[in-house]
Amino acid sequence: MATIRLGDEAPNFTAKSTEGDLNFHEWLGDSWGILFSHPADYTPVCTTELGTVAKYKDEFDKRNVKVVALSVDGVESHKGWVKDINETQHTTVNFPIIADEDHNVSDLYDMIHPNANNNLTVRSVFIIDPDKKVKLIITYPASTGRNFDELLRVIDSLQLTAYHKVATPANWKSGEDCVVSPSIETKDIPNHFPKGFKEVKPYLRMTPQPDLK
Repeated sequence: MATIRLGDEAPNFTAKSTEGDLNFHEWLGDSWGILFSHPADYTPVCTTELGTVAKYKDEFDKRNVKVVALSVDGVESHKGWVKDINETQHTTVNFPIIADEDHNVSDLYDMIHPNANNNLTVRSVFIIDPDKKVKLIITYPASTGRNFDELLRVIDSLQLTAYHKVATPANWKSGEDCVVSPSIETKDIPNHFPKGFKEVKPYLRMTPQPDLK
C-alpha cells in the first residue's frame, strides 16, 4: 500500500455511492474536490459533520469544489443514516457517500490506521485540484470532528496561490494581506503586485491580496 504525498495524483477508483456508481476522476471533472472518510455510519460525530457539509454546499459551489464522503458501510446503511442526518441536523444531504465495504478506497488512500482502529477509517481529508493532484492531507482521530471553516480557508489559499506568486501567513483569511513569494526580487514586486507592498524584512514582504481570477 503506497503512501500518498502532496503533489501525487489522487488514485482513481470506481465505487458504489448513495448517488449511484461513481468513477472518481470522471465525477470530479474540472472541479476541485474534497474526499473525506468516516469511521462508520450512525456515529454521532460523523452525523454532525455530514450535516455541516450539506449546509456549506453554497460555499463549496462558489469555489468550484465537489465534496464526497466515504464510510466502510454499505449503500442501504448510508441511505438510512442520511435520513437521520437530515432529521437531526435540519438539512438535506446533497453530496454522495461512498460505500467502501471491501475497503478498496480506504486502502488506496491509507485511511485505516491499525494502531488507532484495525477496521474503521480514521477521519481523513484530501483536497484535490482540477489536475487530480493532492494538495492537502489532514488526518484527525475518530474522536475529533473536523473544522470545515478551516477547509474553506485552505481552499481559498490553495486557489489564490495557484494563480499568484504569494503565500498566505498564519491565520490568514480571504481578503487579508499575503506574503510575496521569495522567488520575486524586491525590485520586481511592483511589476507583479500593483497594489503595493511593505517590506518587513528582506525575506518578509507583504502585499494586499491579489484579485482572484
